[in-house]
Amino acid sequence: MSDTPHSAPIPSPCIKVCVVDPLSSLCIGCGRTMQEIGGWLGYGPERRAAIMAALPERLARLRAQNPDAFSD
Repeated sequence: MSDTPHSAPIPSPCIKVCVVDPLSSLCIGCGRTMQEIGGWLGYGPERRAAIMAALPERLARLRAQNPDAFSD
């Protein structure tokens, strides 16, 4: 038996639709910036939670500005 605690998986908004909108620089799948995507695993829980809280509004704004970028 190991004494090493198991770490919980890091939640991610990634939905495997990795396409960055050139005008907003946001991923149309998750709404994050490339900097946020690259730094995700290094961010603490509070920073990840703050980003996750901002994503619905980002994606709504992106969808309103560029509806053709979305397949649904």
